[in-house]
Amino acid sequence: MHEWELPDYEPSLPVSEKSNPLTCDIDRAPASRIVRMLQSCDAEMFRKETGSTYQMLLGDKMVKNIMEVAEKVEIILKEPRDSLIVLSGCGTSGRLAFLVVSSFNRALRQMHHVELYSYIIAGGDRALFSSQEAPEDDTQLGVLSLKKVCEGKKRVLFIGISCGLSAPFVAGQLDFCLQHPDVYTPVLLGFNPTHQARNEPIPGCTFTFHSVLQRMQALAESQKAFLINPSVGPEAISGSSRMKGGSATKMLLEVILCAAHAAAFLRASITHRGILQHLRAYEKTVEITYSHSEAIAALVAAAGKSLLCGKRVCYLGWGSLAVLGLIDASECEPTFGAAYEDIQAFRSGGYRGLNNTEGSLALLGAQFCIAHEDFLLHVLPTLDDQDTVILIYAQSDDVSEVVDVAHRAREKTSNLHAVYHQANGNDDTSQDEINGLCVSTLAISWPSPVSGSLLHMWELSTKLVLNAVSTGAHVLKGKIYQNHMIDVQVTNSKLYRRATRLIQKLSGRPESQCEEALLMSIYQVENLTEDIRSCDVTTHTATGKERTKVVPLALVSLLTGLSLKEAGSCLELQPIIREAVGACLPASMAKT
Repeated sequence: MHEWELPDYEPSLPVSEKSNPLTCDIDRAPASRIVRMLQSCDAEMFRKETGSTYQMLLGDKMVKNIMEVAEKVEIILKEPRDSLIVLSGCGTSGRLAFLVVSSFNRALRQMHHVELYSYIIAGGDRALFSSQEAPEDDTQLGVLSLKKVCEGKKRVLFIGISCGLSAPFVAGQLDFCLQHPDVYTPVLLGFNPTHQARNEPIPGCTFTFHSVLQRMQALAESQKAFLINPSVGPEAISGSSRMKGGSATKMLLEVILCAAHAAAFLRASITHRGILQHLRAYEKTVEITYSHSEAIAALVAAAGKSLLCGKRVCYLGWGSLAVLGLIDASECEPTFGAAYEDIQAFRSGGYRGLNNTEGSLALLGAQFCIAHEDFLLHVLPTLDDQDTVILIYAQSDDVSEVVDVAHRAREKTSNLHAVYHQANGNDDTSQDEINGLCVSTLAISWPSPVSGSLLHMWELSTKLVLNAVSTGAHVLKGKIYQNHMIDVQVTNSKLYRRATRLIQKLSGRPESQCEEALLMSIYQVENLTEDIRSCDVTTHTATGKERTKVVPLALVSLLTGLSLKEAGSCLELQPIIREAVGACLPASMAKT
């Protein structure tokens, strides 16, 4: 049994918010050790049943639930008239819903079958490429989005994704499905046990996420609602569900839909053995990826060095691997308090062939200009040898185009790297030319998977690598304290509560005092007025989204007695937030 599974380990926190003992000192680790820590954390996704109270990904109960949902998908694939399968989530969950929907609609088009999948992401398509955290709290918006997508449909399988069982946006959609059982069958995908679902009142609602799950549990036996919520363990960076939570989301959705497609179109039975075999193929994917830990560490070190000296990291991707780059880059702003330019991603073709609902968003601003042409025209001229550029592609992409882009990037920076996937025995001579242009190449050769799609394995592997790069780079920049997101942006209710808990944990002060310190930092005042105290969390987070270094300012001020202005000066003198906060913590807390 892992330490975090013990009843007395951070008992007030759900699994998705606990700190992982494996990474308690990741903030002091070099790149090579950071990668080893991430490997150990990712391996926890596939751990065996231990007799603990937590359901495991590979456990019999979870496999049974996966099979039941796959069977529901199979029915719709065989009888598609007036039917739809909707995947919905916030942030990373919504982005992965988009990726999976794109993949399986493409598979249906190739068979000349009607498209049956739709995605919803809180905040709309701009949330695919940028932080849009506030809509996560809007239950009404969630319901309106669902009704719009499903207009005219008579049968809908709805899969709501909320890693922490906490997003009001998804809770509202699940509640709506439960109110209309003649049309909707709800499925919840998340990674906490049901008793740890968020049970705080949702403004304007008579339900909580927890109460919605209780109603779903009552319907699960009759297969009128489904819960898939294995525990994958605490994240390497506490609460950063973009990592294991995102990886497990992608795996589970693909296992469900692949099994259903095989059953509907190849007459392959949906079996316990088949589901388990597919999950094991993903476990092998994780192992193969981390067998290249030295090459991953080289990428982490290069990216960290760039960020530390105020430079940029740019991902240049092809195909669906480019979408993983866009997803990873978009997550850095809310997770690490980063500027969007710090880690930015670009896709060959830009919006062409992306198949997002709203089409090109390039007119919204530079953050939404995602084509390689945008990089070559606007970003490349500003780069030098201190910036890091990473090429991300596979053998199925136009490698001659990769060579051309590599040559053009090399004219401005020697700090060029490549991540490349190929099937065993498929050597390409063009790769030698790319290797000669790059400082390092992470080339992964893949055996044919026993189950599942080779492209899906490449995608998961790319996600793991890029998560390591962006997380490790920000660790090296000093954006993590112990294994906590010390510079998290306070942009929705989940992040507001997380920030309060973090200040309390690191300061040892009462919760009420910590929340007051957080509010003073958000509103930039030395004393809280009654007007501020009487505002709800939504108002606080609307103000918080305009602020930077909210948690570090609150901590330094609380621990030293300095004014916010003086605390800000301390942070200016020591821009590495980890060091600034550490210097102010009592010795007993700093060693915790």
